[in-house]
Order: sequence, then C-alpha cells, then structure tokens
Amino acid sequence: MNLFRALLTVSGFTLLSRVTGLARETLIARAFGASQYTDAFYVAFRIPNLLRRLSAEGAFSQAFVPILAEFKNQQGHDATKALVDAMSTVLAWSLAILSIVGVAGASWVVFAVASGLRADGQAFPLAVAMTRIMFPYIIFISLTTLASGVLNTYKSFSLPAFAPVLLNVAFIAAAVFVAPHLKVPVYALAWAVIVGGLLQFLVQLPGLKKIDMAPRIGFNPLGALAHRGVKRVLVKMVPATFAVSVAQLSLIINTNIASRLGQGAVSWINYADRLMEFPTALLGVALGTILLPSLSKAHVDADAHEYSSLLDWGLRVTFLLAAPSALALFFFAEPLTATLFHYGRFDANSVVMVGRALAAYGIGLIGLILIKILAPGFYAKQDIKTPVKIGVGVLVVTQLSNYVFVPIFAHAGLTLSVGLGACVNALLLFLGLRKRGIYTPSSGWPHFFVQLLGASLVLAGTMHWFAVNFDWIGLHHRPVERIVLLAACLVLFAALYFGMLWLMGFKYAYFRRRVK
Repeated sequence: MNLFRALLTVSGFTLLSRVTGLARETLIARAFGASQYTDAFYVAFRIPNLLRRLSAEGAFSQAFVPILAEFKNQQGHDATKALVDAMSTVLAWSLAILSIVGVAGASWVVFAVASGLRADGQAFPLAVAMTRIMFPYIIFISLTTLASGVLNTYKSFSLPAFAPVLLNVAFIAAAVFVAPHLKVPVYALAWAVIVGGLLQFLVQLPGLKKIDMAPRIGFNPLGALAHRGVKRVLVKMVPATFAVSVAQLSLIINTNIASRLGQGAVSWINYADRLMEFPTALLGVALGTILLPSLSKAHVDADAHEYSSLLDWGLRVTFLLAAPSALALFFFAEPLTATLFHYGRFDANSVVMVGRALAAYGIGLIGLILIKILAPGFYAKQDIKTPVKIGVGVLVVTQLSNYVFVPIFAHAGLTLSVGLGACVNALLLFLGLRKRGIYTPSSGWPHFFVQLLGASLVLAGTMHWFAVNFDWIGLHHRPVERIVLLAACLVLFAALYFGMLWLMGFKYAYFRRRVK
C-alpha cells in the first residue's frame, strides 16, 4: 500500500467533509448568527460529541483497532468476525441504556457543561430540549466508529472518510428545507444530528458486507461481554477512557467558562473550532487513521525499524503541511472568517471575535496535529497508560493557562490555552517515544527544519501583507469579489510555499512511501 496515496484518499474525502461542514456552518451563521439559539445548540451538540469521543472515536478506537489487527493477522477471519459481532452487541446495548439515562437527566447534564446558560432564560431550556433529541446519536456514531475501525484495518479508507459528509448534508438539508417550517427553527439542526448519525453507519455497510464483516447485534449482551477479545478491549478501554476523559474534562471546563463570558462566546469558539478542525482533520486525523493499522501490524511483526520509520514519515508530513496551515490561522484569521461567515445575521463584531479565537488556535495548531501522530505510537503497542499520565499533566497546564489568559484575551484565551496545552502534550509524547526507544529520528531533520523555516518566513510576510492591505470586512457588500480574492490568495500562498521549498532543494520523493 502506498501510504501517501492512502493519505490523499483519506484527506480527499475528509476535505469533502470539511467543505460541506463549512457550508453547513455558513448556513447556520447566516440563519442564526452568534446568538442564544446557536449557543444553546452548540452546547447541546457538544454533549453527545463528548460521549462520542469517550465511547467511540477516543477510548474505543485506541483499544479496539490494535486488538482487531492482532486477531486479523494471527487468528484468521472467523475469529475476527466473532470479535466484531460481540463488540457490536456490547456497544449497542450499553449505549442504548446510556441514552435513556441521558434523556432523563438532560437538564443536569446541560447544567454541568454550561451552567452560564441559566443566566439566559431561553437558552437553557432550548439546550435541554435539544440534548434530549440528540442523545441517541452516540449509538449510531459509536457503531459508525466500529465500522470505520474494521474497514481501516482491512486497508479500506474511502467509506469511513466519506461518512461524515452525510452528517453535513443532513445539516444543510435541515437548515434550508426544514428549519423555516418549524416554530422553533433551531430544532431542525438537532433532528439533523440523528439522521446524519444513522446515515454515517448505513453507508459503510456495503463495504463491511464485501469483506464479510457486517456486524450482527445479538440479544445476549452478557454472552458477548464474555468474549475474550471484548474483555481485552474493555480492559484497554479503562485507561483509554480516562485519557480521553481528561481531554474532555478540559473541554467541559472551557465550555462552562465560555458560557459565562456573555452571549455569543460559545458560538465564537465553535466557529473557530470548525476552521481549526479543517487542517486538524485533513492532516492529524487522516494520518492517524492510516498509520494506526500499519503501526499495529509492525508491532505484531516485531519490526522495530518499520515502526520507527512509519512514525518518522508521519511526523515529516505533519510538519510539512501543518506549518503553512498554522500561519494561515494566525495571520489570515480575519479574512478567512469574513469570507466564510460574514453574511446574514453574522455581523462584523462576530468576525473580529471569531478571528481572535482562530488566531490563538494558530499558535498551537502544530501541537494539536502532532498529538494525532504521536499518540498512535503508544496505542499500536497497546500502551495507553503513558498518554493517560501525560493527559493529566496537560489538563493542569491548560487550566492554569486559562487562569492567566482568559482575563487578558477573554474567549480567545480559552483557545490559546488549548493550543499551548496541545504543544506540551505533543512534546511529552515525543520525549516518551524517544526515551523508550520506540522512535528513532532518521537523518536530515536539521536541514528539513531549515528549509521549512525559510519557506515559512516568506509565507508569513506575504499573508500579513494581504491581511492588512485589504478591507475584508468592508467587502461584505461585494461577496463574490471577496471570495475570488480569498481563493486567489490561497493559490498564491500554496505556490509560494512549495515553490520556495523546491528552490531550496526540498526532496518531495521521500513521501512516496509504501507498506505491506
């Protein structure tokens, strides 16, 4: 398998997902702006997303994929299929019970996540009602994550990467066709979450059937729980859940702080999140997705050289593509925000506020992406305790940073703290891999960094010039001109950055790496 081609495949579909995601956010911004309605929706949507990261994308993936790869490589098809069926049964039943509890206790959950909404008499009950609608989303998205883990282990990346597009399509359809006909239009977005979650699972079933891995959810969860593979996954999930819980606890604290900073703060951070997650998903998530199965195989084969080589390749790709992305968020935050969101009820003040949060994210973007590459270096070896210990320390660092930066930068202080905490996290993960001899850097890193620095300095100066010499907010009444100008700038920036690297003798052929 060509790793770079696999990365392009996953990144291509992820790009489609992010583009439709930006379209969705633009429509939401145009219809609702940054208001009590969007604050309520984003708080409510954050709750099943938190649980999704605990039960699905976070703890579950980290524990399940390496063990699934071991079953596939060592025990054959029938044993692997039995593990998938048993795991599906346990997931479906446990999350169904959790959903019932969550719907019943929605008001308590919303208060824990965003107590500041109580100051707004309308936002709090809206958030509670939408939390009740969306809570069952965790069932569908967890099964979606299981399906994605199976397909990725079998080197099938397209359907898992495409699935999130359907959630965005559901949002867009709800905002355009359903919301105008409801008494409370924002409820349409909550129902779109449920529809999108179901579609994400269903679209992967043909791929699973093709490899005879379509999950069968049984009626005996206790019997499924007794499966030895499931037991191993659950044992690994305990520290993994704690590790992810640390990160999510930090997110809950930040959401609670934001809800106390005044109307719109939660929404400003959410819009900045969407733009920050664009490069994070295209690089970090995509690289982590394709590297984890290959790292797990290298671990099972006891091939230490291949293991280290895979990490080295992933880190170089990250620095190559994350550096210009970080510069774009920092120097070009306001042009990006204005062009994408400054329509309808999304006013100029919101552009400035979202731009500040986004620029702060730019400072820590490389750290946020590096975590997605370095953490699988531990997970593939079924070592989850080390990232847990690091995560606890990072939680403390992040909240101490909030104490310093929020009084100075308000909501942007929250995003700055997250980015700085991610950089500390990435550094500690890197030092842990080096100390244990898991990762040994290949030659050429100093020269590589010199080339990146030279190209980045030229790019930063160019971005700054275009950001300050055009009135991006003032172009509100000429949206087509603003969109064309932004597109031309991005093309120029890409040509300038990669052209400067080429002039300095950068070797792109290194990234055409193959694995078995």
